[in-house]
Amino acid sequence: MIGTIIGDIAGSNYEFDNTSDYNFKMFGEESDFTDDTICTIAVADAILNDMDYQTAMRKWCRKYPHPKGEYGSYFLNWVMRPDPSPYNSFGNGSAMRVAPVAWLFDSEEKVRIEAEKSAEITHNHPEGIKGAIAIAVAIFRMRTAKEKSSVIFENVAKEFYGENVFSKLPSKGFFDVTCQGCVPLSLYLASHAKDFEDAIRLSVAYGGDSDTVGAIVGSLAEAQYTVPDDMKRVAFSYLPPEMRDVYNDFENNRESPALQ
Repeated sequence: MIGTIIGDIAGSNYEFDNTSDYNFKMFGEESDFTDDTICTIAVADAILNDMDYQTAMRKWCRKYPHPKGEYGSYFLNWVMRPDPSPYNSFGNGSAMRVAPVAWLFDSEEKVRIEAEKSAEITHNHPEGIKGAIAIAVAIFRMRTAKEKSSVIFENVAKEFYGENVFSKLPSKGFFDVTCQGCVPLSLYLASHAKDFEDAIRLSVAYGGDSDTVGAIVGSLAEAQYTVPDDMKRVAFSYLPPEMRDVYNDFENNRESPALQ
């Protein structure tokens, strides 16, 4: 989950002011977590505390109603209205928040079921559900693989989006917020990364929806590579105490050392 948070914060300055500079400043003065981190924390909280995804999502997003970059209008309406219902979205929000599912369940079958549940509260379009499942499956397969290889990400892309999907990716800098645009792109970028930091730099320098692509690629790269401790601690410092508590509960449940 820290991979999602790092990618989100690193890309937050460049969502509406893209950079093509691979050596961009990772954590700038105006960097902050966005809706991507809030929603990912919500999914983790739901699983850890046996809440339904809708309740957890609305709780956390109402608590943080004005994150950096704001929420999409349809999603914010869903958060705030008294009688929420899914709105047939195929936006990339279902994919950027799904990482905890891939770490907290122990079979691919269960991961697929829970990824769909986490998506369908808002993103009940088939592409929205597919995007969440694809990212969750990719993380799960990578984290449980005896030999970690970028081929895992390539194979997931082919399985969910077709043999030649990488040749159909959006052009560099094109602002595409759909699952069908961002999920194959994220799998492509993660499959070409040499280490975790390289994955984040490749994703943000690609342009487009920088914070969300960074968050999705970060979630994938975390399953393959060691996340540098200094990056973990800097990203962790951006989070308010209640988010830190959920994060540490998540880490303890997957038997990783908590951050302070």
